[in-house]
Amino acid sequence: MMKMITKKKITTVAILLFFVTLKLKAQSESLTSSPYSLYGLGTINQTSIGKSNSMGYSGIGLKTTTEINNLNPANFALTPKNSFFYDIGITAETNTFANSADDQSKTTFNFSNIAMAFRIMDNLGMGIVMTPYSDVGYSLVGIKTNIEGSTETFESNVTGLGGLSDLKLNVGYGITDKLNVGFSTSFLFGSITEEESFTLNTSGFQLSEKTNYNGIRLGFGFLYDITKSISIGGTAQLPTTLNGTLKRSAIKYIDGVEIDVEEDSSDDADSFKMPLEIGFGLSSITLKNITLTADYKKNFWTNTNQSENIGSYEDQNIYAFGLEYLKDIRGYKYKDRIRYRAGFNYNDGYLAINDEKISGYDITAGIGIPVGKSSNSTINLSYSYGSKGQIENILIKEDYHQLTINFSLEDLWFKKRKIY
Repeated sequence: MMKMITKKKITTVAILLFFVTLKLKAQSESLTSSPYSLYGLGTINQTSIGKSNSMGYSGIGLKTTTEINNLNPANFALTPKNSFFYDIGITAETNTFANSADDQSKTTFNFSNIAMAFRIMDNLGMGIVMTPYSDVGYSLVGIKTNIEGSTETFESNVTGLGGLSDLKLNVGYGITDKLNVGFSTSFLFGSITEEESFTLNTSGFQLSEKTNYNGIRLGFGFLYDITKSISIGGTAQLPTTLNGTLKRSAIKYIDGVEIDVEEDSSDDADSFKMPLEIGFGLSSITLKNITLTADYKKNFWTNTNQSENIGSYEDQNIYAFGLEYLKDIRGYKYKDRIRYRAGFNYNDGYLAINDEKISGYDITAGIGIPVGKSSNSTINLSYSYGSKGQIENILIKEDYHQLTINFSLEDLWFKKRKIY
């Protein structure tokens, strides 16, 4: 069978490896501009793969045999024979921040995911997915601080950059025609760099700290058909601890002349605890061409017993709803094969500052544009408007517009050609 792999298949894998390399390189660049990425590992990524981005990021209970569903590892058991799915996502986001004194905007652009899925044998499928787990990209400029025992002040600047990537191996197995189960292993890794500098007249100080994190996380999932049109699903991500190492360097100078340079030094950084996460989902096909989805997730952050300098981690509840309309998947007319989607997502936040949780919501919409009539390849366009935080106390209200393009493509492997 391996001898039947053509140059086209090798090229496909090579292209995916190329995008993986770009994805790893992009982690050193800013994938967000949210001020809330200042805390912990940064802002936790919600963006998923394919149709889920325009359906409120829902799909735990959604069964699909035409593309990758990364929200439940059990769905990989449904990958058709001879099909090789791959998904490459690109996202652009414009953020607007406002507090009681000022507001500003910023736009970021980067890859959102790289994924592939294929059948190993009957009832057994596998997938490899890389997504950003968290993003860091904040900048605090011109922070004024009083010099103790003096009326003079000095200004300091603080910037943060980086985040963590989630490289996940998914395996799904069909126990019966109605029940599928799945298992996932996540390799979480990445770094966060924080640089701080201040000047006083012609003297100053510069400090750079880079923290590297890594760890492994296990997950499980199931999908069950209640009827031909109704399915339920469940997932669990087990708690784990990410180990960290810290590299630090510093420069001091007086009257523009360096007087003390501390070379890079490495120390063990505080570990970061990941919570138990459980989720349940329901999907239903109504009127033959409308798919409805509903998810609920709970992340048990309180059990990690972690806190920030000005906040603490608390349990998070996430509610997600989605809708897709498809007139006819194999329709003769092109417009009949276009998918129309909408969704809503609300989470009550996992970080509390001054006893005020930072909640947020997303309103999503999008379309799935088919590529060819006989293939399951689709270009998924998704738009999301979201908001988090509020203009109270020291909090900041953040509004954002996000546009995501997913090239959800199918290739056929090991299929014998017929010659007439």
